[in-house]
Amino acid sequence: MHPYDYREDPAVPAFPDDRPLLVFDGMCVLCSSGAQLVLRSDTKGRFRFAPAQSALGRALYRHYGMDESGDESVLLIQDGRPFVRSDVAIKVGQGLGGLWRAAVVLRLLPKGLRDRAYDALARRRFRLFGRREVCFRPEPGWTARFLG
Repeated sequence: MHPYDYREDPAVPAFPDDRPLLVFDGMCVLCSSGAQLVLRSDTKGRFRFAPAQSALGRALYRHYGMDESGDESVLLIQDGRPFVRSDVAIKVGQGLGGLWRAAVVLRLLPKGLRDRAYDALARRRFRLFGRREVCFRPEPGWTARFLG
């Protein structure tokens, strides 16, 4: 796959991709809380968001061969490239700057180890944190940053 290859996929709706897009499970309390944390911390409005349950989220998951339900991983599209699992935390930390840049310390761990830890948490997230009754909806001040 090459950068921006989703633009050539007729199943993926066109979307503004000039800023990073974070696709997250909008039914997961942990994932939605993480998205809200990024929204509050991203004072420059660098990131855009889409729930995995949206048309855009489902299409991007399908395009990258991921489970459309959002159960597999969070997905970050940055500079036309996909990032998943622990790489998302690192990229988001870099994008937010400040103290969030400390997330790059995760790179000291082998990718396989950090992704296994991510997968273990992902498998247990509903049991540990719960599931929403309805898909996450942004507060009115954040709606312009949501796609899909």
